Amino acid sequence: MKVLGIMSGSSMDGVDLALCDVQVSGTGCDAKIIKGITVPYNETWRVRLSQLRYQNAELFAKTDVFYGRYLGELVAAFQKETGLEVDLVASHGHTIFHQPHGWLTSQIGDGATLSAFAGLPVVSNFRRADVALGGEGAPLVAIGDEMLFNDYDFCLNLGGFCNISTLHEGRRIAFDISPCNIVLNRLAREVNQAYDKDGALAEQGSVIYPLLNALNEVPYYGKSYPKSLGREWINKNFWHLVRDFDDSPVTDRMKTLVMHIAMQVKRSISSLTDKPLEECKVLVTGGGAMNACLVDYLKSETECEIVVPDAQLVNYKEALIFALLGAMRVKNVANVLCSATGASGNHVAGSLDGDFSKLV
Repeated sequence: MKVLGIMSGSSMDGVDLALCDVQVSGTGCDAKIIKGITVPYNETWRVRLSQLRYQNAELFAKTDVFYGRYLGELVAAFQKETGLEVDLVASHGHTIFHQPHGWLTSQIGDGATLSAFAGLPVVSNFRRADVALGGEGAPLVAIGDEMLFNDYDFCLNLGGFCNISTLHEGRRIAFDISPCNIVLNRLAREVNQAYDKDGALAEQGSVIYPLLNALNEVPYYGKSYPKSLGREWINKNFWHLVRDFDDSPVTDRMKTLVMHIAMQVKRSISSLTDKPLEECKVLVTGGGAMNACLVDYLKSETECEIVVPDAQLVNYKEALIFALLGAMRVKNVANVLCSATGASGNHVAGSLDGDFSKLV
């Protein structure tokens, strides 16, 4: 089936839409990107999404519906402008709350409203079932890494958060390593840039070693997997350490964060493999893969073979995998691995809205 995967990450650069050719059968699954586009958020949406966790219940409920309508209109426009047919929409939504140990995860973008405005069946709300089963609700992409990219030793995504998946002791595991673009973009906005294009700001800076040491001592890094991060965690446990150095140039703070991310990636990879690091092949995707300074630090710190694929896969890998998860949900095939999330078992996740009669 032709599935339009929709992804909005915590870095809030925009909405990724990737139309994918997905095949789900008894012998396995396959998925390939046909066409992907990114629709940047305007300032109104960026502010509303970033501040929604502080608002009242009525505004939260309204935004859930309005954002579902917004996504539905994007889907309708995608079909009209490309002339491509879509069978199914698989929408991650936008995460507002993620506190799995309090049984809370919330990705807005009401599926029923999205379906009504897109005129298509929709799978959404992927994470809540996993949290209900005792899991972290993240990362969910591990099953896609296993099915589509298992020729790599590690799959590393440099999105709002940096997360990793790998085959370890016979099972696919995954977890969030550290904050990534969500904090780099905050610093970039201090100099009126949406993000650090090509890592140019970080390249100009010098490492602030007291800040680097403080960040590396954050307790999360000593926790065992499965584990995941949310925006709330950054505000409570991470960002104040960076703010302690507000008097330092943005370029120096940026360089320090880049080195911190690379060091934590090395720490994670080293703990998960018995192979010499120079023999490990790492697939790197997400917006951070375009940050040349960060990629260079990953190469030098880890000594692994760092593979940055073509721009289409860099930008739309997560949307591709959510398209796969949506198709698996329709076929009632388990689409979440408990080995990655810590849930009580592998399971089928995703809420259904719309008419699925042509798909089942």
